[in-house]
Amino acid sequence: MKNTHKIIGLVLTIVLLSCGSSVSKHGLSKTDLSYYESVFKDLKEFLSNENGKLWNHQLYGPLILINRNNRLIIANEADNNGSLTKNGKVFTGILPNEFNIANTSFEWNGKRWTMVALPLPKDYNESLNLLTHELFHRIQPEIGFADLYQKPCNHLDKLNGRIYLKLELEALKKALSVNNETIQNKHIQNALLFRLYRQQLFPEAKETENLLELKEGLAEYTGTILSGRTDENLRNHYIKAIETLYENTTFVRSFAYRTTPVYGYFMNQNDKNWNLRISSKTNLTDFTLEFFNISVPINLTEKIERIQNDYNYVKISDFENVREQKQKELIAKLDEMFQKNNTLSIPLQNMRIGFNPGNLIPYRDFGTVYPNLRITDNWGILVAEKEALVNKNWNKVIVSEPTEITKEIIKGDGWELELNKDWKLVKTEDNYTLKKK
Repeated sequence: MKNTHKIIGLVLTIVLLSCGSSVSKHGLSKTDLSYYESVFKDLKEFLSNENGKLWNHQLYGPLILINRNNRLIIANEADNNGSLTKNGKVFTGILPNEFNIANTSFEWNGKRWTMVALPLPKDYNESLNLLTHELFHRIQPEIGFADLYQKPCNHLDKLNGRIYLKLELEALKKALSVNNETIQNKHIQNALLFRLYRQQLFPEAKETENLLELKEGLAEYTGTILSGRTDENLRNHYIKAIETLYENTTFVRSFAYRTTPVYGYFMNQNDKNWNLRISSKTNLTDFTLEFFNISVPINLTEKIERIQNDYNYVKISDFENVREQKQKELIAKLDEMFQKNNTLSIPLQNMRIGFNPGNLIPYRDFGTVYPNLRITDNWGILVAEKEALVNKNWNKVIVSEPTEITKEIIKGDGWELELNKDWKLVKTEDNYTLKKK
């Protein structure tokens, strides 16, 4: 792999030199270096002016921008092990293969880093939104939000879970669309009532939704509030973001990016330090109800039935009932794949996982199906571009049976496994697993 990276860098160097460009180590032109230097400089200046006021903590810190194609790192500072090389005013190197490329925070070479995959959004405010969101993840443990264990919000893939989430979001859209505070507060109240009704239908929802909103919702609130948008543009951004969410195949891991930022925005209008009063123990639904002094009707069901038609209930319900039938067909297909056909079951021991949070499929009581993922573990690297099932206990991943087998590479329908030399493929009756030699 190291030789491959050297060859890629050499080819890039030759190509750029033949075009008359001045090239630095790792194939970056002076134009590239200048661009990344300005990204770091502008971000640092912006956050220096903000001066850590939002969270009583400076957001700017170790930051890696990463090229997905060749794993090239462009960092704003050196690592502690000397893996990065100074290149103008930035530091470059190659991300080790065992790390997945994602927008995230992670520990590497003695530092906690923010990682952001390239290219950055062309729009300045979108770029600032993304960078500050991910920088927040780096400081989460330092400001009291460490170890937020995620539990699946599988109820948000069920008929009424989706309907009443959409009604909540429609009420928030209406609140964002008006300037009259009285009308605005009525829509915020109704949004929270839809939320309470959903959590009444699904008792586990209050906890599971809250964990994701604390982790991702607060990060996106940080990103949007520190995105440099005008108030009008920020409201429009929230509305568009909600409408874009509806395009996702599932909401189980993506809803919090839309809910918490909007409630946070409205609370910010009255108290810019509201977020400093919460912790990892806070339930954001209860906090928001208290903030807006909202009382819960004695008969919540009757209230919901009276207000739901003001928020496109019929249209939403019709759409979701059609989707529900399609989901039943999908689950039947997954039953065929994972219950009736032969499979490869891979143990998870020291897993790092990368995936798309917008297309996950809760699968009965077995776990979650990922239409695409990348997992690194003691046994090697698994890349799946078709359905892979991670069980609910997070101790194994299951894919379809192997169709091509060599000592180092094993392939199946839509997946490929790069196997470490001290592991082997083993057949157990009709199925397969991996074992250490």
